[in-house]
Amino acid sequence: MTEPRGRVFEEIGRLMTDAAGAASGVRREIETVVRAQANRVLSELDLVRRDEFEAVRAMAQKAREENERLAARLEVLEAKLSAAPATSAGSGADDTVVS
Repeated sequence: MTEPRGRVFEEIGRLMTDAAGAASGVRREIETVVRAQANRVLSELDLVRRDEFEAVRAMAQKAREENERLAARLEVLEAKLSAAPATSAGSGADDTVVS
C-alpha cells in the first residue's frame, strides 16, 4: 500500500515542478513584453540623456559666469566714462579738417 502512495507523491512532485517551470517561463515572457513596451514608450518621449543634460548645464554655467564677468567689466567702464571730464564738441585735436 505504501508503493501507490509514494507514486502519487512523486507524480504530485513532478506536476508541481512542471507548473513552477511553466510559471517561470510565463514570468520571463511577461517581463520581456513589459520591457519592450517600456522601451517603446520611453523612446517616443522627448527625453534627454543624463550626459547630454550635464554637458548643456556646464555650458550654461560657463556662459552665466562669463556674463557676470562682462557685466562687472561694463560697470567699471561706465563708471570711468561718467567720471571723465566732458569735452565740448569741436575743441578736440581729432576735429582738424584737412583741405
